[in-house]
Amino acid sequence: MAERVVITGGGGFIGAYLVKRMVADGWDVAVVDTMVRGDASRFAEVADDVELFTCDVRDQQALERAFKGATVVMHLAAINGTENFYKQPELVLDVGLRGALAVVDAGRAAGVPDLVVASTAEVYQTPAVIPTPETIPLMLPDSLNPRYSYGGSKIVSELIAFNYGRDHYRQVQVFRPHNVFGPNMGWKHVEPQFIMRALAARDAGDGTFPIQGDGTETRSFCYVDDVVQGILTMYEKGGHREIYHIGSDEEVSIRDLAARIGKIVGIDLDIQAGELQQGGTKRRCADITKMRALGWSPTVSLDDGLERTVAWYAENRDAKPANDLM
Repeated sequence: MAERVVITGGGGFIGAYLVKRMVADGWDVAVVDTMVRGDASRFAEVADDVELFTCDVRDQQALERAFKGATVVMHLAAINGTENFYKQPELVLDVGLRGALAVVDAGRAAGVPDLVVASTAEVYQTPAVIPTPETIPLMLPDSLNPRYSYGGSKIVSELIAFNYGRDHYRQVQVFRPHNVFGPNMGWKHVEPQFIMRALAARDAGDGTFPIQGDGTETRSFCYVDDVVQGILTMYEKGGHREIYHIGSDEEVSIRDLAARIGKIVGIDLDIQAGELQQGGTKRRCADITKMRALGWSPTVSLDDGLERTVAWYAENRDAKPANDLM
């Protein structure tokens, strides 16, 4: 009999890719998602093989029913998207904190042996070491800035997972993804926003392309299929009470990212510097030595991943939802 996995946030971007992959790998897959930000169409091709619990991740009783018989709960539910951190910080915190508590307690009550929790690179804010290992201090620079509603909620989620889960789970793991991207990732992240603007610039015949900051800010971008493989590798080969970075260690400037997207779209962008949002991070790049030791590293190049992502957004330009959370 197939082992059961419950994925919270399975209608989200990374969650849905994980759902499809785990169905393909022969797991008995259940999804917990309110479908407020999530979208079941993201895993439509395997929907018949997935048990869907349309409930709130903060509802412990509903979670206990969903978690029954599971070998592992993979907790990915969150309100993501930088725009949401600034505009809806209370909701970001509520879902982050109450969700983490409800998940850990429901897993305990349902006797689930293994727990995997998604954190974020945002827990470092402005890391002092680049590439950044898992061991440096976590940072909350300014509790007045709503941007840190997300990073702060993930710091607390990690504490909840490791401490509330301490005596109640066979295995507790946290992964910190770094700038995951791919087709159907939503509309409030840097890649889709750049892609949509580049497509509009091409159509208008005007390559003027203002950006936040001067474009020398860096990130390391990891394609979603690689991230899913990383999560599964960590779960299979990683240790109990361990934290793993899942990302790329290729550092790329935002200016370079925009230029690559412009090239794929077919327009020479005139990139113009602008104000950097308060709380933005100058450099971010993951040290993935720990994951490499488990035999995992990214396989999809940035350009290949961007080509696939641009193709999806070009084809689905009219699908952008009115829903402000997306």
